[in-house]
Amino acid sequence: MKHILLIGGIVLATQLAQSQPAAPAQPGGFSGKVLETTNAAGYTYVLVDTGAKKVWAATTQFAVQPGQSVSFGGGEPMVNFHSKSMNRDFLEIYFTGAITVNGSASAVALPPNHPPIGGVAGKELPPNHPPIAGKAEKPKPDFSKIKPAKDGKTVAEIYAKSAKLTGKAVVIRGIVVKFNANIMGKNWIHIQDGTGQSGSDDLLATSGSTVKVGDTILVTGKIATKKDFGSGYKYDVMIEDAKVVVE
Repeated sequence: MKHILLIGGIVLATQLAQSQPAAPAQPGGFSGKVLETTNAAGYTYVLVDTGAKKVWAATTQFAVQPGQSVSFGGGEPMVNFHSKSMNRDFLEIYFTGAITVNGSASAVALPPNHPPIGGVAGKELPPNHPPIAGKAEKPKPDFSKIKPAKDGKTVAEIYAKSAKLTGKAVVIRGIVVKFNANIMGKNWIHIQDGTGQSGSDDLLATSGSTVKVGDTILVTGKIATKKDFGSGYKYDVMIEDAKVVVE
C-alpha cells in the first residue's frame, strides 16, 4: 500500500515495505538507497548510495527515510558548500527540484499544515545559486570543430586503451563541460570531445590551471587508473597534474 504526493515535479512516496529496488535514475542524475537524511532551513538533505559512489542531494523539504530508494536529476552541483543551518561542510552536493521516492503514481492532496512548496528559498543556498525548482537541460557542446591533437588521443581512445596507457603521458584536445576549483588542493576539469559512449565520454583531469565551462583546451598529463579518493569519488581513468592550455 502506498501514499503518494506529487507536487510541482517532485514525487514523494511513503511505502510500508522498505525492500524496494532502486528507482531508475532520471536523465543526467543518480539513483540508489538513502543512507542518511536531515531536514534544515526548509530543505531535506539526503546521502544516496548509488552503488558506484555516495552522493549528497538536497531539495525543498519532503518525507523520506533511510533505506528508501530515490532518484533525482543531476541538478547543479555545489563544491565545498557550507550549510550554516547544519554547521556542516559538503565536498559536493546537488541542489535539485526533481527527487523521486520509491517510484511514482497518482497524486493526492497535501497533508494538513504541510510547508509551502518552494521552501525558504535563499536562506540556505549560496548567493547567485540557480533556483532548485529545476531548469532547462543545457545544450550539448558543439564538437564539430574539435580536431584530435597532434600525436594525441581522443576520450574514447583513452578509455579503450587505459590499461596500456597507465602511467604514460598523453595529450588530448576537448571542451570543458564541468569545472570544480580547489578540491583536495587541485582544480578538477571534465572534458569531452564528442567521442565515446555514455559513461566513457567524459574525462577528468586535475590541474593547477583555471578554466571555464565551454573553453576548448589542450591537456597534457599522465594517465592514472582505478583512482579512489574516498567518499564515493572513484574514477576508472583520469589525467593527473595536467598542463592545460586554453585555445
